[in-house]
Amino acid sequence: MADTDDKKQENAKGEEANVEKDEKKSLVKRILPVMIIIFAAGLCAGAGFGLGKMLAPDASKQNETDSEAVESDNTEVTQEDIDSEEIWYYDMEPVVAMLDEPSVARYISITLTLQISSGLSEKDGRAYIDEKIPILTDWMTVYLAGLGLDDIRGDKNLKSIQAQILEAFNEQLFPDSKPKIKHVLFRNFAVQ
Repeated sequence: MADTDDKKQENAKGEEANVEKDEKKSLVKRILPVMIIIFAAGLCAGAGFGLGKMLAPDASKQNETDSEAVESDNTEVTQEDIDSEEIWYYDMEPVVAMLDEPSVARYISITLTLQISSGLSEKDGRAYIDEKIPILTDWMTVYLAGLGLDDIRGDKNLKSIQAQILEAFNEQLFPDSKPKIKHVLFRNFAVQ
């Protein structure tokens, strides 16, 4: 019986040692995957941050180009512009065109007022523009017929339309000289 008791004690000691080894293994098995994930996430985050810093454009250059773009897009009439030179206005007749919408018949009607600088006298300018009105009306009709509903919605799109009309009118009326039309103003803008 003493042999059996000794064997039982040895077995109990062996089991305790196995339990301790299993606890150590299970602790390592639980912590190791978490540590690997944390390490991998930290490595990826650091690499992404480093690449972003290396590949990002210089912030000072970006700010300069942004400010230049804002200055070039500023087409609003200021009181200084009005005071510095005499301007006059030319009211055009409405131009109506069918929009480029395949499923529905939509019409757009635009009535413009042209703001013209003093570089062109009002009397001579009115006679000259009256003579060229058929060309301007034709260009406007073709231009508007190429637009869709999405092209005329929103402030940004309307400003873009104004800029394109301004550029085209100056090219049509004054091809070899300094542009005389300063701004194109909408008197009426209706879509039906």
